[in-house]
Amino acid sequence: MMLSGKIVFITGATAGFGLACAKLFVSHGAKVVASGRRADRLDELQKELGGAVHVVMLDVRDKAAVEKAIASLPAAFSKIDILINNAGLALGLEPYEKQKLDDVETMVETNINGVLYCTHALLPGMIARNGGHIVNLSSIAGTYPYPGGNVYGATKAFITQFSLNLRADLLGKNIRVTNIEPGMCDTEFSTVRFRGDASKAESVYAGMQPLSAEDIANTILWTVTQPAHVNINRVEIMPTQQAFSPFAVHREKKN
Repeated sequence: MMLSGKIVFITGATAGFGLACAKLFVSHGAKVVASGRRADRLDELQKELGGAVHVVMLDVRDKAAVEKAIASLPAAFSKIDILINNAGLALGLEPYEKQKLDDVETMVETNINGVLYCTHALLPGMIARNGGHIVNLSSIAGTYPYPGGNVYGATKAFITQFSLNLRADLLGKNIRVTNIEPGMCDTEFSTVRFRGDASKAESVYAGMQPLSAEDIANTILWTVTQPAHVNINRVEIMPTQQAFSPFAVHREKKN
């Protein structure tokens, strides 16, 4: 199997891309450390995947908890080959002056700090073993702005640039870094953004076929199974029914 013997650490593994990656990677022979904040879903994942998965209750915003969780991994799951920094979220779609600062801080702490903490904790082991792969989940929102995407888009732009700079840092250390930049994808993303309003979340994808979590998991699988001398720097992926728009222009009405 293509990932036999590999150990993969996935954040946000209780839903969406993270959950799809956990299932797909185990099916290809990997062992998975699945971390997340929802104990019931971690229990379900453990039951489904059995001994191929080690679950960790973890909030990636908590630096001390991240360090403790990684330092406490059982020997059979401790030598991480692939880190998938997936945990992240958007809250609200209001213009910035109407954004709640608590939501702003939650996005920054999860989308940025969580990636920094997990990468910082796992990178020394990869360097010592002379190999590894870090996969960061960014978004097209990190490249293309849209109304209401203010803080979320900025956090994803940070992840994109962090990924590229990390590649520069790691030259000569045999560690690959890939930045995944999805477009519209039907996961819990919009439900979380709209605070559980299912009808509002569904309207985002009305009349079109968005990407699925499995589409992104398959893309990630492709990047990590390339020959060792091949690094996929960035993957921007949209559904066929999503594209680009002209610049918005505000026009004053003449009196």
